Order: sequence, then structure tokens, then C-alpha cells
Amino acid sequence: MARAEFASRARHMCDRNSSVSLRTITVKKTNVQDHIASDSNKLYNYMIKLMLLDFMATHDHVTLVPDPRSIKVKSGNSLRDYLQTELWFTKEVKTAISICPQDSQLCLGIQFTDMLSGLVRCHYEDGEHQNFNILCPRIALSRLFFG
Repeated sequence: MARAEFASRARHMCDRNSSVSLRTITVKKTNVQDHIASDSNKLYNYMIKLMLLDFMATHDHVTLVPDPRSIKVKSGNSLRDYLQTELWFTKEVKTAISICPQDSQLCLGIQFTDMLSGLVRCHYEDGEHQNFNILCPRIALSRLFFG
């Protein structure tokens, strides 16, 4: 029931606010080559780049707000550095990036993305399409390694 309510309310929010954009990227892990899967942090960084780089390039400053548990200790600032390099050299823009980790229990934005992620996961992994289909027309979907 919570997913259905979330999907309906999120759809309503998107319908009423054209400035709201929902983006997802989904990877079919079984098709990821071993040498790529061996460092999931690099795959994660690449996915973020594919999904957000063009959008970030339209702004002077971008703040990413990840849950600290999603950042691997050994990776340090690699996501920020990777995206910053791509913006400056590939996109040739002056966009500055900062990272502001927030605990998901204290951040409604992360809770929202967790719910959205849950809808997408249930769609692809569990075959539960009903709630996903409510919101799907308002999601820019990207898929990697689906063949």
C-alpha cells in the first residue's frame, strides 16, 4: 500500500510541477562483465555520469546528496572528482560540484529516491508493474547491460 500511495503522490507532484524531473538508471547485473563488476564503485560513478552529467552541465553549482552508506570508504572523493573532470574537460563548463552526505533517516530527498528505487527494483526483479506503471510516464529511464 505504501508503494501505491507513493507512486500516486509522486505522479501528482510531477504532473503539477514541470520543473520536477525523475531519472533512473538500471543495470542488469548478470550481463556486467567480470572486470567491470569487480569494482562496483567505478560502475556506480559511470552510471551517475550517464544519468546526470548533461543535466549538471546546465548549472553553475551542483550539490550531490548521497546517503553516507552508499559511499565506499576507499573511494574517497572519486565520484566528485570524476564528475568534476567530466564537466570541465568533456562538457567544457565551469560547473562546480560539492558532495553533502546526509543520513537517509534525516533526509526526505534520499527517502524519496529510496522509494523510487524500490518501485523500479520491484518492476525489474519481482515483476510488480502496477505501481511502477503509475509513475513510469514521468521517469526518464536509462538501462545498462540489458543486451
